[in-house]
Amino acid sequence: MKKGLALLVLLVTLLGTAAAFGEDEEPRWAGVDETVVEKFARDLGREPRDSLIDTDQGDLLLFFFTLAGATGGFIMGYYWHKVFVAGKQETPPRG
Repeated sequence: MKKGLALLVLLVTLLGTAAAFGEDEEPRWAGVDETVVEKFARDLGREPRDSLIDTDQGDLLLFFFTLAGATGGFIMGYYWHKVFVAGKQETPPRG
């Protein structure tokens, strides 16, 4: 048990160190937007433009994910009983 925990701590430390020292390099692979979508857009005569809502600034993207998670959690909590409890037949206790 202790060997597994020590190995896990060592692995996390090594990955964290590698990530910290690798930030100065440019990413090797471009995203799908740059490689596929922009290529087809240029082939069809459309140049890329900025988004209507710029989510790359600050924590706006994090805010949207939090808002969506809270909304989904509220909806699931509201319908929890109907989805998981109501309509199930009660099984008699085994004796």
